[in-house]
Amino acid sequence: MARFVIVPQWQGSPSARAMQLIDGAQAIAGDLPRSACTVIDVPLEAGEALETGVLRYSALSRTRDAIALQTAGDTEPAIVVGGDCGVSIGAIGIAADRAESLAVVWFDAHPDLHLPSTSLSGAFGGMALSAVLGDGTTGLALEPGAVTPDRVVLAGARDYETDEESRVAELGIRAIDVADLVDPAALAAAVAATGATEVYVHVDLDVLDPSVLASVTAPVPFGLTLAQLTAAIAAVRDVLPLAGATIAGFAPGSPDAAAGDLGTILRVVGALA
Repeated sequence: MARFVIVPQWQGSPSARAMQLIDGAQAIAGDLPRSACTVIDVPLEAGEALETGVLRYSALSRTRDAIALQTAGDTEPAIVVGGDCGVSIGAIGIAADRAESLAVVWFDAHPDLHLPSTSLSGAFGGMALSAVLGDGTTGLALEPGAVTPDRVVLAGARDYETDEESRVAELGIRAIDVADLVDPAALAAAVAATGATEVYVHVDLDVLDPSVLASVTAPVPFGLTLAQLTAAIAAVRDVLPLAGATIAGFAPGSPDAAAGDLGTILRVVGALA
């Protein structure tokens, strides 16, 4: 049985709906085996920036450390359930320490490649992939070199800001767009080309088209179908062993909205677990 680490973190989101990420994480956990779930105690307070350029830095840093501590002793891959995209960082760091070489597949409508110096909102969720690459604020970003740009595959992103477009090009990150993901072999080939020995899969649910799942903080049209996402995950798992995974970004506006979307989310859970 897979182990699930539930992280109802909202502090990394810039959205006015950020607090609904708490409800989303709890709703997913409610449909998972209770014995397989560990809930991270996320600070209730928003937290302070502490002159880092990252909104709510103090709360985010505490939660990142708690996730890393909780996943450090795992012998099997854990699935982290957020919350915003920042919940992946600590778990990816632990996976990178364990693996001979780690690839990261980042399914997301947004590339999350801002830095504190380029982000207009200061929201850490928009800097999360930069933090994986060791860029950004001490206490949140991984050590440089833990995950290198040549071992990152950005999948399904379609809402880039100018600075993020520049960083994708400068860093040489492999980016597979929605049209190419119609054939899951394209993603499998990109992952194989990293030369890594294991893979961590991060799924922000906004990679799905809003017609499939609308309960996210920043829906972007022309996304993946559920079948395309689960086929892409299966193709990645056929290429490399899974070192861990994240499902993030579920922000239902009501219990009825949560119930309506949980079937879709559990299909994603099944593809990862």
